[in-house]
Amino acid sequence: MVRGKTAWSIGHHHHHPPPRPFHLGWEGLSATHCPERVIGCCRGERMRWQNTALGCGRVRPSVSCPACCGDGQTDIFQGLSSFPAGKITENAKKSLASLKRGNPQLEPTLAIIQAHDDHSIQEVNKNFAKEVGLRVIHICLPEDSSKDEIVNEILRLNEDPNVQGLALDLPESLYSSKVLNAVKPEKDVDGLSTVSLGRLVCGDGYDCLVPPIACAVMELLEDLGGKTVLLVGAGGAVGAALQCMLQREGAVTVSCQWEAPQLQSKLHHADVVVVGSAKPDDVSVSWIKPGTTVISCSRDLLSGKHNYGQQNNHAAENIVGCLAIAMRMQNMVKNTERWIQSQQYRKWNLHCLKLQPLSPVPSDIEISRAQSPKAVDVLAKEIGLLADEIEIYGQTKAKVRLSLLERLKDQPDGKYVLVAGITPTPLGEGKSTVTVGLVQALTAHLNINSFACLRQPSQGPTFGVKGGAAGGGYAQVIPMEEFNLHLTGDIHAITAANNLLAAAIDARVLHENTQSDKALYNRLVPVVNGVRAFSAIQFARLKRLGINKTDPGTLTEEEISKFVRLDIDPSTITWQRVVDTNDRFLRKITVGQANTEKGFVRQAQFDIAVASEIMAILALTTSLQDMKERLGKMVVANDKKGKPLTAEDLGVTGALTVLMKDAIKPTLMQTLEGTPVFVHAGPFANIAHGNSSVLADKIALKLVGEKGFVVTEAGFGADIGMEKFFNIKCRASGLVPSVVVLVATVRALKMHGGGPNVTAGAPLKKEYTEENLQLVADGCCNLQKQIQITQLFGVPVVVALNVFKTDSPAEVDLVCKIAKQSGAFDAVPCTHWSTGGRGAVKLAQAVEKAANQKNSFKYLYSLELPIVEKIRIIAQKVYGAQDIELSPAAQSQVDRYTRQGFGNLPICMAKTHLSLSHQPERKGVPTGFILPISDVRASIGAGFIYPLVGTMSTMPGLPTRPCFYDIDLDPITEQVKGLF
Repeated sequence: MVRGKTAWSIGHHHHHPPPRPFHLGWEGLSATHCPERVIGCCRGERMRWQNTALGCGRVRPSVSCPACCGDGQTDIFQGLSSFPAGKITENAKKSLASLKRGNPQLEPTLAIIQAHDDHSIQEVNKNFAKEVGLRVIHICLPEDSSKDEIVNEILRLNEDPNVQGLALDLPESLYSSKVLNAVKPEKDVDGLSTVSLGRLVCGDGYDCLVPPIACAVMELLEDLGGKTVLLVGAGGAVGAALQCMLQREGAVTVSCQWEAPQLQSKLHHADVVVVGSAKPDDVSVSWIKPGTTVISCSRDLLSGKHNYGQQNNHAAENIVGCLAIAMRMQNMVKNTERWIQSQQYRKWNLHCLKLQPLSPVPSDIEISRAQSPKAVDVLAKEIGLLADEIEIYGQTKAKVRLSLLERLKDQPDGKYVLVAGITPTPLGEGKSTVTVGLVQALTAHLNINSFACLRQPSQGPTFGVKGGAAGGGYAQVIPMEEFNLHLTGDIHAITAANNLLAAAIDARVLHENTQSDKALYNRLVPVVNGVRAFSAIQFARLKRLGINKTDPGTLTEEEISKFVRLDIDPSTITWQRVVDTNDRFLRKITVGQANTEKGFVRQAQFDIAVASEIMAILALTTSLQDMKERLGKMVVANDKKGKPLTAEDLGVTGALTVLMKDAIKPTLMQTLEGTPVFVHAGPFANIAHGNSSVLADKIALKLVGEKGFVVTEAGFGADIGMEKFFNIKCRASGLVPSVVVLVATVRALKMHGGGPNVTAGAPLKKEYTEENLQLVADGCCNLQKQIQITQLFGVPVVVALNVFKTDSPAEVDLVCKIAKQSGAFDAVPCTHWSTGGRGAVKLAQAVEKAANQKNSFKYLYSLELPIVEKIRIIAQKVYGAQDIELSPAAQSQVDRYTRQGFGNLPICMAKTHLSLSHQPERKGVPTGFILPISDVRASIGAGFIYPLVGTMSTMPGLPTRPCFYDIDLDPITEQVKGLF
């Protein structure tokens, strides 16, 4: 009935000879009147377990075994390899070594929470773990710790990505379901949670880890068919696991407590007795019939808190305890293997949401509210994100941690698709809608993994004239009110960081102008607790100044002056304060008028928050370290000698990074059909580079898999957003686009063909609502020009015609025909606004085919060219200008930036989006114009030079009737009304 192998072990199986009778520790039991086999016998062999008696945690140099080995003093557990625990340990060691060969950086860590003061068990676990190659950390809590304190520690370790397994060594009183079920099933090395036990009972042996003590018992038993096994005092998860395992081996199991009224009869009829807790004194050993096998599997074998009466009993529990510890480590290796598998790319198991489009199409917010989005943690799991890679904001939004990029670094990227557009009307032509409709078609209808990557909208336009930016109709991101309002606070973080830097600039000017060098030095490097020391960022400044000293007391007067004085020239300050509201009266302000500022008054201005360079940095950064370096490089002014001054010089880099540490993580949301969307960063395209973040694209490209698609959008027309996407964003990311989708509308083409002006908020003229093929044909010149611009970069282009209900079939056919004749790979009419992803299936199929075409992507210009030449190339090749003309101020700035070493940066043109030229009223394809460059500025942290074409406002204003007239909140349901 004793065996040395079990189906419950993941190690190799070996047979062992049955142990001879051995004294279990029941008083009165002897070698002449005893059960036939008492598991825990030393099998007559000289075995020693590192001089440590595992059963009770006491150290004993030797233990005698008179029943098996005579009355001589015999060390037990000598030669571990001859004992089952040694074989299990050896096999676990080999398995882990194999895993480490494929994962050289692997350092699997088992955390053990201990709540008692007996630390010898720590050494046993550590010795076993060391032998296997595992790292063990012990969290030692006081013995009187409450269950809540234990649970809090468990929850902390659950979220620690560096811990792959979690075990508990607690007093019996703390083993409650609340404590056991607090352990994440995927970290439950001891298999004690309800989830693990449920899997075992349901027969899902591969997905569960069996309690090590139960495994140890089963390892030592064999030939159980038809035998009666009595479990005494063995309750909880271990008892339940044993019952399940014994029954599967064909045993008849009976379970009871020591206080059971018929215990004597049950003991007498049992072939095997498994003891789960200490035997009371009033239970006589004579109740057991001769020939019975007895095993102790008390949980205290692992916790080290059982009080045993005799040395022989002490040795007996050692074998079960050693096996249990060995199997804990074996479980940990199995858990490590699962952890490695969980870190690898997972095939999506996405459940899309069904759409039932209505006609006429309701308002955007009505459509959004009619759909019930999936919980964001469910969506995250469906697309292969791990639980510790998301930070949930409410029910429908979650931040995604950048650690995913390291986990999936060897995963090939998917296809990269850019959605751009023709020169738009003031109403917009639906690029966001096409982006969303395309991914809904790819994933919900063609079963191809896809991700949309969109910009976060500014609340300025949301409450101003444009409204929201979540797409529209049956192709939008939901919930649209959460998308358009606050989201996860990224723009607020940018505002806080931007304005902290602005405050630091003016404060530094004030303090330098009102204090001596010595006073400045004493305040900048104060004595704290008797010690004076430079901060890390001050050391960096000293190094840049060429001062290689670490002791503040050793600087000379000249060095102190160089260190404390930035000598900011107030007339050169380019860093402005920002707010995320359209407020025209902040376009020019005066700061410093209070008496406390001692007359240091200067003119300044507010920009809208999304115009901040910090927003551009967020969109272009590739890591937290990269963002920190970019923030430090931001040039905010010049000193009085003309040298650039940075955020690093002001000592604020670290603080800015802290404010931005959460904003760097993309926000996960979903479309109306339940497909994933990243919303991250939102720089304007006319005054910045107008693209969502590099990080969102990179993460999405890993998640979709090699055959999947990531669809991102560039703001405004292809001449603006797309050109910057290629020349700025692709340079920063190193990514190569597969396809460009160029969005056009019959409405915009008619405008370019000579139609009446289109004004936001005013009804469309009849030319736009009635068929007019001549206007369409004439306006296709703009479409042709944008196709040509795309071809400059060597990327295939598919035209997506966003169809409106007023468009006639003849107009639609004409546009598609001209587009194909003009070099488009394909041109497809789309009805996703009214029908959802189903209306963009043909577009999705065209995009999939185009992505397999030869791609000869190239940049438009070399960064080594002079700044003026790079501007000229964009103006002539993209806009169609005859030449450029720089104002004296612009030329002066170009010369300054070149002297300062910034001449090799890409160009980000700040130009109107309503025309290919600098004049908004010139539609179609203007020619023969000279492009005026009124000023040239630099975003050194973001990494580009931005020339201003004509007059560009960085602060929008509110119209006569802003959108906020229609926005309201139902105080009972708390539902937002009036957003569109």
